[in-house]
Amino acid sequence: MTTVSINKQAVEIKAGSTIFDAAAKAGIRIPTLCHVENQFPKGACRVCMVDVEGARSMVASCTTPALEGMKITTNSKNVREARKFVVELLISEHCGECKTCVRNEDCELQQMATEMGIMEIAFPGETLKTFIDDSTAALVRDSGKCIKCRRCMTVCNEIQGVGSLFAQGRGFESKIGPAFDQHLDGVVCVQCGQC
Repeated sequence: MTTVSINKQAVEIKAGSTIFDAAAKAGIRIPTLCHVENQFPKGACRVCMVDVEGARSMVASCTTPALEGMKITTNSKNVREARKFVVELLISEHCGECKTCVRNEDCELQQMATEMGIMEIAFPGETLKTFIDDSTAALVRDSGKCIKCRRCMTVCNEIQGVGSLFAQGRGFESKIGPAFDQHLDGVVCVQCGQC
């Protein structure tokens, strides 16, 4: 067993657990957009950042092992500001037609932005060209709604075992979808809808 301090509360956890796991055991909620229960953490969204005493910078709690004696702060002013900044960046690339979106008021990104007090786009600017893939009978994929959290990839590749979705490109040009910019009807997709 390993003992860490989270928000000045001692928490005993199994060796090999992450900071995210330790916080959950202590009943402390750390926000995240990319976490998929019981799957290998990706650390893609960076919303789950926390302060660790002695670390050079904030760390993603979902990918950082909780080590003996670690002193972790999950809700300091710096952490809250950093998380808000990350969500503002995610929203800046997101096609934010929230009021007319079918997911309005049932959207994790919208809920998180509301919790953080984000009411407008902080970083308007260049966005990638978006497209709608309606090539299959059961699914419509709108690239403008993607925040590159990679949960769809995790579900498709690791849970469903289909392997239709991948991260492609780097930096601003990165995107998630079928390889080689194919449409869903051009790849092995069982149209399960889990993505």
